[in-house]
Amino acid sequence: MKKFFYSFLATMAGIWVSVLLIGLLVIVTIAAVVGKSAPSPENIKEGSVLHFELSGEMMDLTVSPSFMQFIQDMDNPPLSLEAVTSALRTAKDDPKIAGAFFEFKGLGAGLAQCEEIRDAISEFRQAGKWVWTYSDNYTQSEYFIAAAADHIVLNPIGMIDIHGLSASTFYFKDLLDKLGVEMQVVKVGTYKSAVEPFILTDMSEANREQINHFLGRIWDSMKATVATDRKLAPDSVDAWANQFSFNFTAQEYIDRKMVDEVRYRTELDRQLLSLPGVKATDEKADTSDVRYPRMVAFKSYNTAMAAGKLFPFKSDDTKSIAILYAEGDITDDGSDGIAATRLVAQINEIAEADDVDGLILRVNSGGGSAFASEQIWKALTEFKATTGKPLYVSMGDMAASGGYYISCCADKIYASPLTLTGSIGIFGLIPNAEGLLKNKLGVNIVDVATNEGRFPDIFHPMSTEQRAAMQGYVDRGYELFVKRCAEGRGLTVDQIKAVAEGRVWDGLSALENGLVDELGGLNATVQAMALALDVDMDHVSLTVYPQNQINWWESFAELSANTQTLAQLASGDLSDRTAFTAVVDRLKAISPLQARVNFMLIR
Repeated sequence: MKKFFYSFLATMAGIWVSVLLIGLLVIVTIAAVVGKSAPSPENIKEGSVLHFELSGEMMDLTVSPSFMQFIQDMDNPPLSLEAVTSALRTAKDDPKIAGAFFEFKGLGAGLAQCEEIRDAISEFRQAGKWVWTYSDNYTQSEYFIAAAADHIVLNPIGMIDIHGLSASTFYFKDLLDKLGVEMQVVKVGTYKSAVEPFILTDMSEANREQINHFLGRIWDSMKATVATDRKLAPDSVDAWANQFSFNFTAQEYIDRKMVDEVRYRTELDRQLLSLPGVKATDEKADTSDVRYPRMVAFKSYNTAMAAGKLFPFKSDDTKSIAILYAEGDITDDGSDGIAATRLVAQINEIAEADDVDGLILRVNSGGGSAFASEQIWKALTEFKATTGKPLYVSMGDMAASGGYYISCCADKIYASPLTLTGSIGIFGLIPNAEGLLKNKLGVNIVDVATNEGRFPDIFHPMSTEQRAAMQGYVDRGYELFVKRCAEGRGLTVDQIKAVAEGRVWDGLSALENGLVDELGGLNATVQAMALALDVDMDHVSLTVYPQNQINWWESFAELSANTQTLAQLASGDLSDRTAFTAVVDRLKAISPLQARVNFMLIR
């Protein structure tokens, strides 16, 4: 027994020494990579151009959910709205930054996100700095951003796709009928259209009405904005959208004032050098004496400026505002989207922070679990009651259904005219697969039960009593939702019900109907809270939540498990089925191509 005990201790010591050594190696590697790739404020030279190369899907805020994700994203972190706007707002007061240059390469951004970038560009230009944009092919959302710039450049054989707004819905009822699956719906709200694709073959008149309304309002706002930017009438923008703008020639783009010039990307570096304040690098552009302009990527710029503010000085009159991002589907728990367990914990953490003077909840969500939404609502109301601090909401592209539920208790709600919000309604969707099982697959299910009050399942159609109980459950949830909104907005239940019924509203209509307080983006929300806290923006400190937090203890455990897996593979001892399964599971966790493992047949 003693010998076993000593062997056990020796083995554990060896494992953890290995883990610590690997961990230290990883930390040193990270420090080396970060130190090599991230400039300090001192490295940013006078006459630099802030460079935005925008491609891929944009989120409001990106965080590394795990240690491995942090490692993978270190060289190329995901694109976030917060990073783009922060770089512009910091650089507008930076004497080393002469201007900004945007290159669009397939940006996937929501319209409200685009407007946030436009607002930051406007502030940058008001500081006396120029903004140029370039693309081989502008999408509509990219062009919406580009229109806010001083100068728009297009590739001579490129195109611009302006087409207006549309909404497409896929309807699955005929497919479900063929499969023998019936979707059983219980809902409240004439306009609650999320269930329609499963029970209809065409759009309902109520849904068509609401879509026509918010698409029309949003497009009117967009085309008026672009027309003002390009010094045109809104009808001109409508003409672009009606005449297949992607087919215009280069000269037509210029004649219609859609762009300022057409030019190849390789020619632009020389042109940028002629702009006010720009200085050249020491690197030659070609064999001639022409040199490149000094450019600093916005992500590197943010890293450098954050390093310069690692220990920011706060005066006695500085007010600290926490910005909590809530983005994605609302769920009870989980690692993605808005999980109630995580968000409630973050709200409570902010409530307990003595140095936080106010909270802004940034919402970008189409909703989700009504139960989870109620838990988040409760945490926010307790934040207000226990701290006495202001709570504002900034709505992104969407703050609808559950997204509105978690917003309605705020002291003030800000939304973009391009935001989709409202959709105050509840539904339940329970599939009945009896036809599939019995008629298609030949499976009969026979139940024996002691009582009748069972929750509906997917193997049988709902009984009359079950449907009535489910409808009562949904009705009660709807009444609670309406009550929360009425209390939060200072309106009567009847006033809320008049604009509820599951109807989706654009931001401007939401303002007119009392669902939001002001039009504006996140920066406007911050400025409003600063005013409420009686400080100017120079005396505001912002802290973003959730923050990139890596659990090093879990990371070491992960590294240890991976090391053991590799050792087992090297030994070739995979005769034991349990050990073999464990190795396969670890390979799934290690490999960046996790989904592919599930399609491999390993014999």
